[in-house]
Amino acid sequence: MRAMVLDKQAPIDDAPLVLRDMPVPEPGAGEVRLRVRACGICRTDLHIIEGDLEARRLPLIPGHQIVGVVDEVGESVDETWRGRRVGVPWVHRTCGACRFCKSGRENLCENIRFTGYDVHGGYAEYACAAADFVVPLPKGAGDLDVAPLLCAGVIGYRALKLSGAAKGDVLGMVGFGASAHVTIQVARHLGIEVHAATRAESHRRYAEVLGASWTGSIDDAPPAPWNAAIIFAPAGSTVPKALRHMDKGATIALAGIHMSPIPEINYDDLWGERVIRSVANMTRDDARELIEIAHEAKVRTKVNTYSLDEANRGLAEMKSSAIDGAAVLVVDE
Repeated sequence: MRAMVLDKQAPIDDAPLVLRDMPVPEPGAGEVRLRVRACGICRTDLHIIEGDLEARRLPLIPGHQIVGVVDEVGESVDETWRGRRVGVPWVHRTCGACRFCKSGRENLCENIRFTGYDVHGGYAEYACAAADFVVPLPKGAGDLDVAPLLCAGVIGYRALKLSGAAKGDVLGMVGFGASAHVTIQVARHLGIEVHAATRAESHRRYAEVLGASWTGSIDDAPPAPWNAAIIFAPAGSTVPKALRHMDKGATIALAGIHMSPIPEINYDDLWGERVIRSVANMTRDDARELIEIAHEAKVRTKVNTYSLDEANRGLAEMKSSAIDGAAVLVVDE
């Protein structure tokens, strides 16, 4: 099979992913194998490739927003999985036995393994996944529409829940890429007003198209305090700035897996029971809920497509904010 392989972490401008012919993987016990149709490009992939996150295995096939059709099943997996179209998210498998798994917090599992990080991912023609963690996909949802939901969408949805934003609230979004452009649609569906603070003028205009009532930069004062906020940008400098826009009792959810250092925070800006919390991974319930609500809300993803061998270019254009919406590799049409 064809696959884009990372042998050594390096800046994306050095094109570190190499197209290579690899053996077609065989599913292990409890696994299914997919013929990959599409795979979303995620900023987490970029953090892995460039070394912001320590490598857990090399060589590595990245990619964890996979849409495909099951063509083979491993031991103990029901044969009815064959032929089903499914999505594969960031979490590959959890142990089910640690204190976090037993308390309903499998996203914090002490033995968690990740797709495209601990195991090979979807920048390839075939991929294997744990059957218990794949997400059955509804009819009518296109491959390219669904792929960005499987990480960018799910993390944004979890961040939205953890922010505490509710109907009638004002939600601030800092950064407006693949995750935010899905999350704003879910938030508006739930009756939440959205303000978008982002650097790129094109991203501001797109946020307005999707329903943002105000757009500007993080240094601009919004017209009303934020009852909740999600920071999508991996820039720690935005945290103390966002705090100055927050209402008392408000929560800021940090949606990224990696962020530059957060500067010193003035306690007066934090006082008033304001909360800063990180968002770690996702649960199976998060993924299944998001797919359901996205279908109900008629969420539409703006997709920029790339062929498998163009993965380096797609990642570079995402890094430079040269695209609006999400980037997706089209693997098998």
